[in-house]
Amino acid sequence: MQGKYYNKNVNLTLLCLTTCICQNLYAATELQKQAVLLPTLKVEATRTDTDWLQTPASAYRVEQNNNDNNLGVNLSETLKGVPGLQLNNRENYAQDLQISMRGFGARSTFGVRGIRLYVDGIPATMPDGQGQTSNIDLSSLDHIEVLGGPFSSLYGNSSGGTILTTTKQGEGRDSVELGYAGGSHHKGRADMILQGGASSANEPSYVVSSSYFDTGGYREHSAAQKVLSNAKLTWDLDDGAKVNWIVNHVDINADDPQGLNRQQWKDNPKQVNDAKNIYDVRKEISQTQTGLTWLKPINDQHELYSMVYAGHREVTQYQSIPKTTQANPRQAGGVIDFSRNFYGTDLRWTGKDLLPNTRFTAGLALDFMDEDRQGYENFDSDGKYGVKGNLRRDENNTLWNLDPYLQAAWQFLPTWRLDSGLRYSNVHYKSKDHYIRFNIDPSKNNGDDSGEKAYQKLLPSAALTWQIRPQLSSYFSYAKGFETPTFTEMAYPVTGESGINFDLKPASSDNYELGIKSENDFGNFTAALFQSQTQNDIVSAGTEGGRSTFRNADKTLRKGVELSWHKNVWRDLTAQASYSYLDATFDAFVPEIVNLVDPSKPKANAIAKGNYIPGVAKNQAYVALGWQPETGLNAGVDVRYMDKIYVDDLNSDTAPNYSVTSANVGYVWKNNDWKLRGYARVDNLFDKNYVGSVIVNDGNSRFFEPADGRNWSAGLSVTKAF
Repeated sequence: MQGKYYNKNVNLTLLCLTTCICQNLYAATELQKQAVLLPTLKVEATRTDTDWLQTPASAYRVEQNNNDNNLGVNLSETLKGVPGLQLNNRENYAQDLQISMRGFGARSTFGVRGIRLYVDGIPATMPDGQGQTSNIDLSSLDHIEVLGGPFSSLYGNSSGGTILTTTKQGEGRDSVELGYAGGSHHKGRADMILQGGASSANEPSYVVSSSYFDTGGYREHSAAQKVLSNAKLTWDLDDGAKVNWIVNHVDINADDPQGLNRQQWKDNPKQVNDAKNIYDVRKEISQTQTGLTWLKPINDQHELYSMVYAGHREVTQYQSIPKTTQANPRQAGGVIDFSRNFYGTDLRWTGKDLLPNTRFTAGLALDFMDEDRQGYENFDSDGKYGVKGNLRRDENNTLWNLDPYLQAAWQFLPTWRLDSGLRYSNVHYKSKDHYIRFNIDPSKNNGDDSGEKAYQKLLPSAALTWQIRPQLSSYFSYAKGFETPTFTEMAYPVTGESGINFDLKPASSDNYELGIKSENDFGNFTAALFQSQTQNDIVSAGTEGGRSTFRNADKTLRKGVELSWHKNVWRDLTAQASYSYLDATFDAFVPEIVNLVDPSKPKANAIAKGNYIPGVAKNQAYVALGWQPETGLNAGVDVRYMDKIYVDDLNSDTAPNYSVTSANVGYVWKNNDWKLRGYARVDNLFDKNYVGSVIVNDGNSRFFEPADGRNWSAGLSVTKAF
C-alpha cells in the first residue's frame, strides 16, 4: 500500500519506527510518562477469556499510571500512541474531542460517532451511535481497553471501534487525596478523591472522585468550566458474586470560538470566527448517569452477568445563525435545546466446557432513549443575538434497540482456536412533531414532520488464531459491520429547511484483518493488516449556519497497516512506538445533490471516485521514552506525528502535517500514611503552529480549529491514609 504523498519527514519517521519495532532495538526517542500502552495478561473487551497474545483482534490495554504527569481533563492525554486511533484536541470544550478509529467516526463535527464508548461496562453511547467522552473521570480511572477491527462488531451498531474505560476499585486503608494543577491560559483544576477497601466480604469498597476545571481558553471566546463527579461502590460477596454501583455527574459551560478559514488561521489562530462576537456562541451541558453491574459464577461451568443503567442529559447550544437565514418559516432557529432520558440493560450467560474445549456466551442488550427537542430563535424582540427567542422547533424523539447476541470459542487443536459471533443489531426511530403552523400564505406553512424508521442487520463474525510458538501468534478475522445515522445527523435534511432526514440509509461494511503478535525479551510487538469495504457510508453533505447535514456514499474503502512496540528497556525505563497507515477513499462516484432554492449552486457537490475521505490522516506515528519508578524522580518525553488531513470531500484544501513534542518531570514521595506527588510538563515544546482538528465540509470554508502553541501545566497532590 503506497501513497502519493509521502514526504521526507514521513520517510524518516517510518525508517526510525521500522528500526525500533522490527529489529527490536532500544533507540526509541520518546516516553509516555502518564499512561503506558501495555498489553497485559487478560483482555476483556472481546469476551473471549484469552490473554493478550491469544486475543484474535487489535486489542490494547492502556494503564492509567499513578505518575500521570498531566492535567487530567481530556481523554487524549491518556490514549496517546494507540495504533489506528486518531484523537484531535480541538481546544474547544463546547464540542468535545474528535475521535476516529481506522477512519470510522471522522465525519463528526462534534461528539463521537462510529465508535462505542463504555464506562465500567455502562454505555456512554446512545442506541443510535452518538457518544461523548466528557463524563469519563480520569482521576478515578484504572485502565482503558481499545478494541479495533472486525471484532468490534460484537458491540452492535456503530462499533467501528470500541473504547472501554474502567474505574479503580477501592482497596487498602481509607484515604483522601487533594490535588490542584494549573497551567497556561488560566487553566486550573482542583480535585478530591476518597477511597477505601472492604475489610470483609459483603462490605463495600469505594472510590469517590470530584473535580472542578476552568480555563480562559487558548483562543478568544473559548473559556470553559467543568464540574465532574464519579462514585463507585464494589461488593465482593461471599457467594462469589461481584457487584458494582456507579454514579456519575458532569456540568459543562463552554464558549465556542468556532472554526476559521485558512486566511483567518494564518493571520491570527487565536481569534474567534465572529470578530465582534455578536452571536455569543456557547454550549451548556448537564448529565447524570447511574448503573449497576452484577457478575455471578454459578459453578465451574456457568456464569451470569447483568447490567442496568439510567441517565438524564440536558443540552442548550447557541449558534451563529443570522436572522435572515431564520426568516424561512421552516428553519429550526439558532438555539438547540433538548432534554434526554436514557436507560438500558445487558443480560449475559457464559458456559465453559459444555463441549470439550469450548466456551459459549449468549446475551440480550436493550437500550432506550426519549428526547424532547426544541429549537428557538437566537435573538430577542430587540434583535439582540445570543439569547433564547421565539420557539421554532418542538418534537419528541424516541429510539430503542433490542439486540440478541451469541459468541462461541473452540480450541479444536492445541495451537488452533476458532472464535465466532452473531449479533442481530436493530435500531428503531420515531419522531413526533409538535411544531405545526398553518398560514394564509402557504409558503409560510410549517407542516407535520413526524415519522418513524427501523434499521436492522445480522452481524456475523469469525476469527482463526494460530499459536505459532509460545511467544508468537497470528490470527485472521472477518466481521460484518453496521452503522445507523444518529438522530443529530438526521435532524436536518439536505434539501429543504426542516423535517427529519429519514432518507439516510444505514452503512454496512465487510471488515477483514490479518495480525501477528509477539511477547518476548525484545518487547511486545503487534502488526495488523486490515481492509473495510463499506456500502452506503454516512458522509457529510455540508455544514452551514451551524447545521450539519449528511448523505450516503455508495462505496468507500479503508485499508492500512498498524504497528506497535513496547518494552521495559532497563529497570524503570520504558520505550514505546507505534505507526498507523490508513488509505481511506471514496470507492465510487457520488453525484451532486441539487439545491432546490438555487439550482445554480449544488446543495452538495459531486465526489470523484478515489478522493480521500476528509478528516482522516494517512500516516500517524508516536514514540515515547520514560523513566517511571514508583517513588522518586520520574520523567518522560514523547513525540507525535500526524499527516495532513483533507478538509472536504473535494479534497480542496488540507490541514498541514505536523509533529509535536511534549516533556514532563515529576517526583513522588510516600511513607505508610502520606504520599506527595508533584509534576510539571510542557506540551508543544517547540511552539508548532498547527491545526488540531478540522470541521469537515464546512459550508463557509471555516474548516480549521487551531491547536495551542507551547503551553505548560504543573500540579501537586497530597494523599493521607487513615
